[in-house]
Amino acid sequence: MEEKAAVIALAALAQEARLRVFRALVGAAPEGLTPGALSAMLDVPASTLSFHLKELVHAGLVAAERDGRNLIYRPSIAQMNALLAYLTDHCCQGQSCGTGAARRRTTC
Repeated sequence: MEEKAAVIALAALAQEARLRVFRALVGAAPEGLTPGALSAMLDVPASTLSFHLKELVHAGLVAAERDGRNLIYRPSIAQMNALLAYLTDHCCQGQSCGTGAARRRTTC
């Protein structure tokens, strides 16, 4: 991932409602969610949700797919993983510091 793409993705996630939307979509992967389901789940008005989804799509973190009359929003797991890899690329001076719970216990 290029630095510019990482900045755009981080900027998109640096807003409370968008972060909540993204986390909800990650939780619903791979099936995804409709805007109506997201709106009800997160108690976000449809017009506000539309704005936040547009920003997440622009950042490449979310994709929309038409299914009949509905739009289904899904997280881009590959883009999320690329962002995580970019952020941790130089962790622990290039040494493996473990994953998951082991990583949280180590100090970098």
